Amino acid sequence: MTIFHSIILGIVEGITEFLPVSSTGHMILASSLLGIPPSSFDKTFEVAIQLGAILAVVVVFWQKFWNWNRLFKLAVAFIPTGIIGLLLYHVVENLLGSDTVVLASLFVGGIILIAFEYFYGKRENALAAMNPGETASIDVPEMDQISYLQAIGIGFAQAVAIIPGVSRSGATIVGGMAMGISRAAIVEFSFLLAVPTMLAATLYSLYKSHAFSYTPNEWTVLGIGLLVAFLVAMPIVKWFLAYVRSHSFTAFGWYRIILSIIFAAWLFL
Repeated sequence: MTIFHSIILGIVEGITEFLPVSSTGHMILASSLLGIPPSSFDKTFEVAIQLGAILAVVVVFWQKFWNWNRLFKLAVAFIPTGIIGLLLYHVVENLLGSDTVVLASLFVGGIILIAFEYFYGKRENALAAMNPGETASIDVPEMDQISYLQAIGIGFAQAVAIIPGVSRSGATIVGGMAMGISRAAIVEFSFLLAVPTMLAATLYSLYKSHAFSYTPNEWTVLGIGLLVAFLVAMPIVKWFLAYVRSHSFTAFGWYRIILSIIFAAWLFL
């Protein structure tokens, strides 16, 4: 992997990390397009570079972390993902090299997003018709009202995203909304939950790949990728927060389906 590759992948990561489209899946497909040969370093790079984008959340939401109630709930939500990710680490590592798994996850995930928004919208409209002017369908309008039981549920939803192509943010957002959490509240919680999740995943991946043996060039490539992902992710975080307040995720569902079909045609035909 070259510095040019790390810059391109950093841009891809920064744009896609917080959108429900799977940043890992995009980096795997981008690596195929760039002709980057698979290696242990590349798999670690695909995990570790996400920490660069996640640092953008720390900057944007710095003050929101200074709350013990939120921190405890984030810790509770992280537990299911941490345990499942630890137990299935080697399985996930093998899946990171599979374009087929990524494309299938993108396609199926796109269908789920579209179907979820369709039925969620019908439910919203039905409740609005019965209760004009009320938001009875939203049980948890604010992030701080998320319960510990719901936090555990969000953690299990996030754990599904260990499959490349699923999307961590997509899984947590859909899972949270299904539990009655407002779109804005679950998006913010998902962003904050990304910090301990990706920090742990990065450190563990570096440990398992014997990062102490990386060459200076590999550390340079990784560092540049992290920096680029951080810089690109900063405006994306702010844009996405504004977007979700007035838009559904249906467009992202169609994007996933179209992208998977195009790449499948390119790779297998």
